[in-house]
Amino acid sequence: MNKIINSDALDALRKLPDSCCRTCITSPPYYGLRDYGTDGQIGLENTPDQYIENLVKIFREVRRVLKDDDTLWVNIGDSYTQKNLNGIPWLLAFALRSDGWYLRSDIIWQKPNAMPESVKDRPTRAHEYIFLLSKSSRYHYDAEAVKEPAVGFYNAAPAGSAGTGKPNARRRGNSRTFRGGGAYTHDRAQNNSATVERESHGLAPNESGKRNRRSVWTIATRPYKGAHFATFPEELARPCILAGSRPGDTVLDPFAGSGTTGAVAEQEGRDFIGIEINPDYCEIIRQRLDACCQKGAKP
Repeated sequence: MNKIINSDALDALRKLPDSCCRTCITSPPYYGLRDYGTDGQIGLENTPDQYIENLVKIFREVRRVLKDDDTLWVNIGDSYTQKNLNGIPWLLAFALRSDGWYLRSDIIWQKPNAMPESVKDRPTRAHEYIFLLSKSSRYHYDAEAVKEPAVGFYNAAPAGSAGTGKPNARRRGNSRTFRGGGAYTHDRAQNNSATVERESHGLAPNESGKRNRRSVWTIATRPYKGAHFATFPEELARPCILAGSRPGDTVLDPFAGSGTTGAVAEQEGRDFIGIEINPDYCEIIRQRLDACCQKGAKP
């Protein structure tokens, strides 16, 4: 069952019962970038500090409506003020940690089709952040659901070789390489180096050809036709939903925008609660979810 609420995020969240959602995936309006034509919208505050303060209040209510072992995934971009990068993503991440969230991971969304910028005195921005936060130290995270193809130490052939399938273990080492220390021997150094590579970098040989998902996600922007300035693509929301919830769980988005989170939740067999302050976007979300229902959600 899906529910779309046309309201200010903070007001709507305060009306939701405790522990009613499994995970929250959202992308708040970025600071100082766009006016979405709605009074009281997030992102048009006078200072970055005010913006961060307002978001902390909203995510405090999000924490209340999540179950104790749940997660929050926040996609956030940055902006400039008088030639200074505001540092909004990390300001928000640290503020949320100070407010009681566990800051578990920073994920880089690398955009291969990033919008060009008319700047000549710095690199063009081609990434944004996704922060994974949890309500408690032990939480639901389905690593198996979001594994990626294994590429690396044990899978890639050394440069200039035909590929043997054998590890390219280092031939030298010292006691600092060894877990627990110990005297140097050539065999132990070689074996331990390979173990460190496998355990630390996820490069162990495996039958599945999969590895734990990495923290850099290369995903092209895909705007939803006729709907929204933002370019939050479905494939960015999908791993967050798969890792953070189970089929039948309720996924929350307090800044629902054009409904990307809701669409993916529907496709993956989850329920959805979306909060959006702009009534025009609420109608777009309803139409998008109806289209997903007609196509049929995944079992």
